Amino acid sequence: MTIHPLPLRPARKPLAGVLVACALLASPAIHRSAAQPPAQDAGSGEALRAQMRQLIASARDQVFPALVNISVVTVDYWQGKETKGRATGSGTIISADGYVLTNAHVTDSGKKFTCTLSDKSELPATLVGEDPWTDLAVLKLDLKNFSGTLHSAKLGDSDMVTVGDSVMAMGSPFSLSRSVTLGIVSNTERVFAGNDEEFEGMTLDFDQRTGLFARWIQHDASINPGNSGGPLVSMDGQVVGVNTRGGSNMSFAIPSNIAREVSNALIEHGEVPRAWLGLNFRQTQRTGYDKGVLVTSVDQQGPAYKAGLRPGDLLLSINNEPVSVRFVEEVPPLLKRLADLPVGTPAEFTYSRDGKEATLSIVPDKLLKDRGDRTALRSWGLSVQQITPVMARNHRLKDTRGVMVVGARAGAPAAIAEPAITAGDIIHKIDGKDIPDLPAMVAIYESIMSQAKLPEYLLVEFSRDGKQMATLVKPKPDKPEDPPREVPKAWLGVATQVVLKDLAKRLDIPGTTGFRITRVYPGTKAAAADLRVGDIIVSINGEKIAPKGNQDSKALERKVRTLDIDQDATLGVLREGRPLDVKVALERTRLGPDEARRDQNRDFELTVRELTFFDRDDNQWDESVGGVLVEQVEEAGWAGLGGLASGDLIQKIGDRVITDLASYRAAMDDIAKSQPERISFVVLRGVRTQYKFVEPEWKPSTDAEEPPRK
Repeated sequence: MTIHPLPLRPARKPLAGVLVACALLASPAIHRSAAQPPAQDAGSGEALRAQMRQLIASARDQVFPALVNISVVTVDYWQGKETKGRATGSGTIISADGYVLTNAHVTDSGKKFTCTLSDKSELPATLVGEDPWTDLAVLKLDLKNFSGTLHSAKLGDSDMVTVGDSVMAMGSPFSLSRSVTLGIVSNTERVFAGNDEEFEGMTLDFDQRTGLFARWIQHDASINPGNSGGPLVSMDGQVVGVNTRGGSNMSFAIPSNIAREVSNALIEHGEVPRAWLGLNFRQTQRTGYDKGVLVTSVDQQGPAYKAGLRPGDLLLSINNEPVSVRFVEEVPPLLKRLADLPVGTPAEFTYSRDGKEATLSIVPDKLLKDRGDRTALRSWGLSVQQITPVMARNHRLKDTRGVMVVGARAGAPAAIAEPAITAGDIIHKIDGKDIPDLPAMVAIYESIMSQAKLPEYLLVEFSRDGKQMATLVKPKPDKPEDPPREVPKAWLGVATQVVLKDLAKRLDIPGTTGFRITRVYPGTKAAAADLRVGDIIVSINGEKIAPKGNQDSKALERKVRTLDIDQDATLGVLREGRPLDVKVALERTRLGPDEARRDQNRDFELTVRELTFFDRDDNQWDESVGGVLVEQVEEAGWAGLGGLASGDLIQKIGDRVITDLASYRAAMDDIAKSQPERISFVVLRGVRTQYKFVEPEWKPSTDAEEPPRK
């Protein structure tokens, strides 16, 4: 079953009875008295439908104005580079001062947040905090320029939700603007267990556990990608859940009581303080025990292990309060109970081992995130990550010292070092300086890259699979150069395809192989000669050209290149089955895309190249068409967010006409100096000229990942 991250909402009023009555009215009139006139049934049905609409509308109008669409620009650090992307989700305004409740997987890796309100106002927002353990997050709207009315919704009591209650799910499915779906609650204590019937959480982004402390509200109001973080609404018009996941006509919401507690903590502390003991449990069902909960695993580096608890122990009480977990649905409340213990304060645990009861004291540690922060060291082509205790345990590391390599960019200094640095390596030292954690790594990187003269090499010491290794890394990659241009050779201005025996038979020239002309390029010397599309070239200057397979597709081109520029060549061709000779003057090779000069702009995350002869021919552009061709654009970079796309021909930037690469570079240099708030681009896309505008976020200084050179 595929469970997607999405949004939900619960309902409490007795709409179910109304729906049942409507269903009965819509089906054959089994219960209708023969003496009862049909008109009364119709009137009664209309009244019930009117009541239902009124009930739904009343609940909807209490929450719908507080619904927001969240647009996120994300930044991830993979393969030695910073990669931007875009994501969307939903949220609910929960206070008059603009706090927005949503999912943590909506805000995850987010660097820029924009919320669209019910009146279609777009407001920037900042991240207050996120709690991956419950997949909840809080944003704060920037209201300084907002003059409208801000609506907020009320978080209800999710403990009052029961199976069969009618609920509405609100959100922005598939990034579409606000929508509402209706359903009923299917289960109020949904948990996910493995094949061994033990409780298991889920993961966010591969390596962060989530869903440990809550039981889901399952319902059948339709939700889809984009609904994530939206409210599940009761018929009382209260938010009773946060829609988070869905699939196979099943939807799952985080209960509002959990959401209230988490959002309050995030607003107050920026995080949710929790205790960690290093314990996992199994319900006593089918274990032979009739009380307590079975300890199934104990982390050897955790407080519980150090205090003396072991796998197989039966936990009976916590601080003299009994523990009873008979069913798997009772495991999450126990995990929450333990997480709510005060960090650093001893707690008394009573347990049974081999039939003997005992008591011990455990001092909880603070629960930390599973996943460490990441960053990219751009010049070295490295993505690195803070090592957390969980990562250290999973990778069998002695401790959390050093940084873990997430990836290395192909061709970058780290990747071409000998030996190369690869994903999974743990960097411990740079030029003899210890790297205890990620901030230290970033500080050393910035210190090195800010030097007036960079060292030729850096000594990097790292471990790999328990082996201590060292390598030399250039701190600055060689400046990329334009691709070399070939020495001019002779060229025939036609495009061809290989003709082999089977095709020759169908062309009524059995036994003949050669090269069929598919295009005669306009404006070339070949076009001035008597060459035509469909001619089959079988010889050149009397020398037969007979390809044996598709691997010989360049044989004609190679033969022409052995001749001289401006030399006349005699081509033997078959035209409609008749042989004839065609004399054509050869000319110098034309510039192709592989040899075109390029410009990569890191601010706009945009790569363009000059136009070539073949670009003009492919797009049927004559010599009057100028500009530069967009070759690559980061989806969520400045240019990508402005709507520029690969294949666009940039013809104008602001009021400057772009004719070639030189005029483009000059325009972009002036923009970098003046740093305008908005820049317009006129591009040719297909057969249409389009107007785009880019809104850069200029920074007062160079990005911290690339310190200014002195």
